Parts: sequence; C-alpha cells; structure tokens
Amino acid sequence: MAEALITVRLDDNHPVADPVATASLDAVLVERLKNCDEEAYETLLARFQQPIYNLCYRLVNDPADAADVVQEVFLKVFRSIDNFRGQSTLKTWIYRIAVNEAYNHRRWFSRHRRQEVGLESEDETSRPWLESICDPARDPYELALNEERHQLIESSLREINSDFRTAVILRDLEDLSYEEIADVLQISLGTVKSRILRGRESLRRVLAGQMDPQTANSGMGLVPGAVK
Repeated sequence: MAEALITVRLDDNHPVADPVATASLDAVLVERLKNCDEEAYETLLARFQQPIYNLCYRLVNDPADAADVVQEVFLKVFRSIDNFRGQSTLKTWIYRIAVNEAYNHRRWFSRHRRQEVGLESEDETSRPWLESICDPARDPYELALNEERHQLIESSLREINSDFRTAVILRDLEDLSYEEIADVLQISLGTVKSRILRGRESLRRVLAGQMDPQTANSGMGLVPGAVK
C-alpha cells in the first residue's frame, strides 16, 4: 500500500502553462509592481498567495506559523521587487524567498520557541491573515487522495530529512520542474535529482513503517516508489 500512496502522479491535474506567455505576463506584472500599481499587488496575491501558504505550511507544520511566514514572504517580495532583474522566473524567485523564510522561521523556532510556554488563543479573530488566505476549495493533491491518505503522507513527510522533504514537496506537491527547484534552492540539477530520489525513498520507508511495521523492518515486499 505504501507504493500506492507514493506513486500518485499529479501531471494530469495541472494545466501546462505556455512558458513564453507566462514570461511575458510576468514581465508586465513586475513592471506594474515596480510602479506601485495596486491592482498588480492584488494580482500577485491572487496568483501566489495560496500556493505559497501551502508550501510554507508543509515546511513549518503549523498553520499559524505558516501564515506568519507567508506574511513575511510577501512583505519581502513587495520591498524587494525593484531588485528583481529577471535572472530567474518570478515564480522561482518568490518560491526561493518562501523557502528561505520558512527555514529562518524553523531555525528561530528551534532556538527560542521550545523554551516558551504556549498560550494559544482559541479566538479565531486573532489570526486574520490565516483566515484571509485559507481557501476551502480542495486542490488537485487533495482531490487525488482521500483525507486519510492525505494526512498520512503529510505526517510522513515531517519524518524525513528537511532538505529531502523540501525537494519532494517542491517537485511532487508544488509541481515545480527540476530546473525550477534548482533555481529556488540554489543547488545543481544533479543535487536536486539526488535529493528527490532519496526523499522519495525515505518517504516510502516511513509510509511502509506506519502501515506495516513488520514489513518495514524486514525490508521485504517493497520496491522504490515515487510521487511522480
């Protein structure tokens, strides 16, 4: 069953965008952002807000923390847009900022938050940013798997090496190409492929262990799988 969970392909669920048309639209959007066009800001948020939240949530594993990270991501995007020179696509530039902000948040959390006493509030009005970006509609990933399998994969992802997890999330859940991932993470294409391969194998092992510990311990009856 582990293979069934991690051989789901998302290709058919994602429309293939024309890269030339996308680049042209991005150039116009960036120019408008540099000119402080309010509608351009709204367009940017409409396009990237939910995907970036999904990515950050999977990297920090907490919805409120993810919302905080997303807020920092877009503040940095807005403040740094004048420095964008088009050496990468707008998408990979924003994803790179998101990954870096998520990593920074996790490092801060490991140093500070562990020593704090939690005083979480049940008041939903205390998280306006989170409420504004959560889309109740189901994304293609959720449509491909039922909720039980979805939760199993999400929890299993948290158990694997963070570098491998990021690569697998970007490729198999965020649907970035190998080249885009290399740009986002600022690593070589070979390293991207290696991390994805090792991440998928780690995920397979964790899934197998959760569903059938005896099979996982013996290592028998399983073959390497991939999310894509």
